[in-house]
Amino acid sequence: MKFTVGDFVTRKSYKHDVLFKINSITNDNAILHGVEMRLVADAPLEDLEKVEERDLKKKERLGKEREEFSYRLFRQDYQFMKDKRTLQSDAAYPSLPLFRLPIKVLHVDGDVTYLKKCIDLYKRIGIQAHGIHMNEKEMPVQIRSLIRKIQPEILVVTGHDSFSSKKGTKKDLGAYRNSSYFIETVREARREIPNVDQLIIFAGACQSHFESLIRAGANFASSPARINIHALDPVYIVAKIAYTPFMEKVNVWETLKNTFTGERGMGGIETRGVHRTGMPYFWDEA
Repeated sequence: MKFTVGDFVTRKSYKHDVLFKINSITNDNAILHGVEMRLVADAPLEDLEKVEERDLKKKERLGKEREEFSYRLFRQDYQFMKDKRTLQSDAAYPSLPLFRLPIKVLHVDGDVTYLKKCIDLYKRIGIQAHGIHMNEKEMPVQIRSLIRKIQPEILVVTGHDSFSSKKGTKKDLGAYRNSSYFIETVREARREIPNVDQLIIFAGACQSHFESLIRAGANFASSPARINIHALDPVYIVAKIAYTPFMEKVNVWETLKNTFTGERGMGGIETRGVHRTGMPYFWDEA
């Protein structure tokens, strides 16, 4: 069977568990990028099987249904937080119009397709996000200048990653495709802004070295159980932080429960929210 760049495929040896798109082909091997999962893999062409158009549409429909279900869960969570803030604000500032101070998210992504999906979801959720597509190797070099330029409250550093048992154990950073770049990017970001509540960082992708990312200074990271994470998981982490009042801690479990992969794919430390309200709001009268 002939394969070309852009074909949608699965791997026979992994029982067709993940849908991939062929990114490049060299001799008899292909570099694969996950369609939903932030996974990069290489595989011999003989291990690949093309996904027929009918099956592809079915997978896309199921993927959309999962995304919509997760979005509805977030909306319910957001409405609860909004109602709680309204009650607190009414008690503290009766009859006074309030405004919300917008936050900025800097989302640096190694995959342009994932980045577009994330930016679309940020807009849908009502979060201002600056999306930058960049190769994972370039991230440590560029991140400090980007932080100075954008001045975000939340930083997302993600893209592709994978663990290979052929290259070492799970403790060995050399066994990961891009974890070392994510780790160094987090370290550089912390050299710029050391306070974990002044700049909140999510870092990692599929199967990333979770412990090292947290030690480097990330508030949230992937992947504790070295499993694949969904392309949109970082957005739901950001959303929970963005809509939690700054005087409250972001409950780690509450943050993870609306993600696609949960506590096996994501983890983090106690972190303050960044949502701030102000008063009074009379600007419409000008």
